[in-house]
Amino acid sequence: MTIIHCVSVSTGKDSGATAIVALETEPRESLRFVSADTGNEHENYHDYLGYMERHLGIKIDVLRANFDREIAKKRTYVLTHWAGKGVPQADIERAAAALVPTGNPFLDLCIWKGKFPSRTAQFCTQYLKTELLTEYQLAFIERGEAEAVWSWQGVRIDESAARRKRLACPVHPSFHRTFDVVGAGLFNYRPILRWKAEDCFEAHRIAGLEPNPLYSQGMTRVGCMPCINAGKDEVLEISKRFPHHIERIEYWELMVGQASKRQASSFFPDPDRDAHLDKRGIRKVVEWSKTKRGGQLMDWIRIHEEPKACSSAYGLCE
Repeated sequence: MTIIHCVSVSTGKDSGATAIVALETEPRESLRFVSADTGNEHENYHDYLGYMERHLGIKIDVLRANFDREIAKKRTYVLTHWAGKGVPQADIERAAAALVPTGNPFLDLCIWKGKFPSRTAQFCTQYLKTELLTEYQLAFIERGEAEAVWSWQGVRIDESAARRKRLACPVHPSFHRTFDVVGAGLFNYRPILRWKAEDCFEAHRIAGLEPNPLYSQGMTRVGCMPCINAGKDEVLEISKRFPHHIERIEYWELMVGQASKRQASSFFPDPDRDAHLDKRGIRKVVEWSKTKRGGQLMDWIRIHEEPKACSSAYGLCE
């Protein structure tokens, strides 16, 4: 049976370690490497992918989702149905004018949905990565280039309790699924499922592959900038090191809000749960990131502390 091993790469430590394992265990001619450009990454995204290609001697295909059709359908719906739902004409015209594709996958997805993804509705992964990568992988079978495709995924159960629970075997919960049958010749494979973060960095060291520089700049995750799952310390670090990304998200909040029936949208859930949506926003979350635990008192030491040349949550600067 002809099998293609398709490795998903995101510039992070986990996918980098997965790529290294694939190169060490599978014939090179059977390997394909692919990355989904969400449009919400740090600007070093393409540079690091290029570095991986040169150092590992591989080619990485970069995919970008397109939501032009979905936005056009949403605009038609707004113009033909919102009035019947009691939406004022001025709001209809405002939303219709905002429902225009920008060419940025993440922003266009949010304009279409009229909101940003959240931890409870993390639709960004589905539309910007999963569906795109699945279509890419199944195409190998449809073209007759392979009878089966293994989708290599850099997933670790050590990352979260939710992931550990989701991948637990229903019969024996202490076991976790490294292999899944998706169907139509597609399989999911998670070779580093039980690895720790330090194992991934050790794999980089052995392969001579430098980890993404963002790990030495206070980031715990290096996919989206910021990720909707970013923690308090990481938001503060981003605001200090990369303030232009905070400005970008602030502008995106305005754009998505214009396309929303609610006339407002917030990238992060607001720290003050009682705050009205139109009083939320990335700037308020940044201010919250400057507070001590409990969010009541400002942490002046953290606020005025200059970012270190090397700052790593994983001990990379030691």
